[in-house]
Amino acid sequence: MNAQRHIPNDALGRPLTSLRISVTDRCNLRCVYCMPEKEYTWTPRQEILTFEELSRLADLFLEIGVRKIRLTGGEPLLRKDLSTFIHILSQKSLIEDLALTTNGILLKDLAKELYKRGLHRITVSLDTLKPDRFQKLTGNGLHHKVSAGIHEAKATGFKQIKINSVIMKGINDDEILDLLEFGKQICAEVRFIEYMDVGGATQWSVDQVFTRNEMLELIQTQYGKVSPLSQNPQNPKIHRSPADRFALVDGTIFGIISSTTAPFCQSCDRSRITADGIWYLCLYARDGVDLKQMLRSGIPDKEIKATLVECWKQRRDRGAEERLRINDRGPLFHLAELKKNPHLEMHLRGG
Repeated sequence: MNAQRHIPNDALGRPLTSLRISVTDRCNLRCVYCMPEKEYTWTPRQEILTFEELSRLADLFLEIGVRKIRLTGGEPLLRKDLSTFIHILSQKSLIEDLALTTNGILLKDLAKELYKRGLHRITVSLDTLKPDRFQKLTGNGLHHKVSAGIHEAKATGFKQIKINSVIMKGINDDEILDLLEFGKQICAEVRFIEYMDVGGATQWSVDQVFTRNEMLELIQTQYGKVSPLSQNPQNPKIHRSPADRFALVDGTIFGIISSTTAPFCQSCDRSRITADGIWYLCLYARDGVDLKQMLRSGIPDKEIKATLVECWKQRRDRGAEERLRINDRGPLFHLAELKKNPHLEMHLRGG
């Protein structure tokens, strides 16, 4: 039986195969490109979906085709007893890929338990190898904890560790080669991310974007020829990664997520659920579907599933491509808008 044949396609022919679940809106960093303000209003705890509710939603999405689930935040390791939820998800046979993105500060203490409970793939956000620069970028001096967390994950036996690095011109673009070397040392795949104009990036400007082409030029100057890797030659629409992957001559693989200058909207198969149950079909979307209201008002699973399928079939979102066509492009949202609608914030909807 073909497990993929019932996957609904959206209006542009994109399948629903990847789901990001935010388990909390809280974060212990204040990264300049995501959460630059000092104070935030957190979602009341009673509005956050329980693990039982999240598991129920996961089952519904799996039934209609999702095969990849990534846990996000805020900072997901701040969610109490997260390993319990990971164990619940790891028992779902339809999940082909279960992963988590973390800033790594709490990873050293939790890595073994996460692995034991079924999480074998992890991505750590790390934009700099310099402790003083880390302090400036995140408002936090705990760079050593992130480094310790990464090394603990490696020692624990995680099958795949990735490092996500947001690159900003004039800020940390001078560390691209150092980050690549760090990835080599710990056998982790580094993914460089163009500075994006989403959520809390209220200070974003196009002048700060260090582009994919600039990254490749710099890397090739140091390492020689860089070869692009195919996404998935058997079925490029299934399990599409947001990163374009490349290989150095020595076999080192790295990725570039170029949503700002070279969007991948045409093959985007992912959507995301906020910690309080709003389903967004695009990272750039202003509005979402309130799944929490459906769950807590007693609507049967069959009806919720039908809603998911219908919403996806109508999906036409191409947010990054639409942003690319804008002249004099500035931040997607300004601070006043974010204050009125916190769901526009990246830390709530999950990156």
